[in-house]
Amino acid sequence: MTAVDASETSTRKYIGRFAPSPTGPLHFGSLVAALASWLDARSKDGSWLLRIEDLDPPREDPSAPDTIKRQLETLGLIWDGVPLYQSTRQDAYDEALNELRKKDMVFVCTCSRKSIRGVYPGNCREKRLEESATGACAIRLRVPQKIATFNDRISGSHIFDLNNTVGDFIVRRRDGRTAYQLAVAVDDEYQNVTDIIRGDDLLDSTPRQLCIIEALGYQSVRYGHFPVILGADHKKLSKQAHAAPVSIKKPEKTIRDALLCLGQTSPPDTDNVQILLNWAIENWQPDMIPARSTVWTPA
Repeated sequence: MTAVDASETSTRKYIGRFAPSPTGPLHFGSLVAALASWLDARSKDGSWLLRIEDLDPPREDPSAPDTIKRQLETLGLIWDGVPLYQSTRQDAYDEALNELRKKDMVFVCTCSRKSIRGVYPGNCREKRLEESATGACAIRLRVPQKIATFNDRISGSHIFDLNNTVGDFIVRRRDGRTAYQLAVAVDDEYQNVTDIIRGDDLLDSTPRQLCIIEALGYQSVRYGHFPVILGADHKKLSKQAHAAPVSIKKPEKTIRDALLCLGQTSPPDTDNVQILLNWAIENWQPDMIPARSTVWTPA
């Protein structure tokens, strides 16, 4: 079986990105992800882009994008260029989906979410887009029967049996909105992203994105997944769990706390956030990131 591999060495200029969903302000866990991505980019004289993943209006807070940008700016995490809003990219997603259709790699699916347990069983696999049934239907990518492998820069080698553990996945939802997996892959290609540093709660998304990258002939991407930050209840910090917005009242302390969660040291003799960040860039060591999730409780 052929392997999908995103670990090849790239000679392209380093371009990283941070892509929050605007469902609310950044919490501490998302700030740690932003800092890790930013430090990795800056330590390699690379670019760091900000992308707002605003593809699900019912779940979004209209004020969140400006709040997120203000949080990042106050904490010294300045991005390059103009932020990209996924809501402006529908034509590109439609074009990518049409390309997959031409390659006979997608099919309509009328299965309800309740009817599927575990990996999608392939009930609608032989349906073509032209066979769209009455009523709303999703569109799924027909996943190849192969093994996906990639060497994660932080968590090591990973192997996924695409057909048996990933399964055909949705690229356009029943409500007509573009699914996360397709939009992310299309935009990473558009923005020439070379490296993605993010929490390991998104590790399962990687083989899906690799499938799309291969199907559309996109450039390879290097991944680095680190353990997500946990709250005092030992559950992942998340907006869904009502994690508190990250504090920007004392930027230097917030950055020090985030560095500690990433296993990084910081100089004891400065309360200037820019000096602190410059020091962190020079001393960034991804191999020092803890192998297990850090439990964080605000002091």
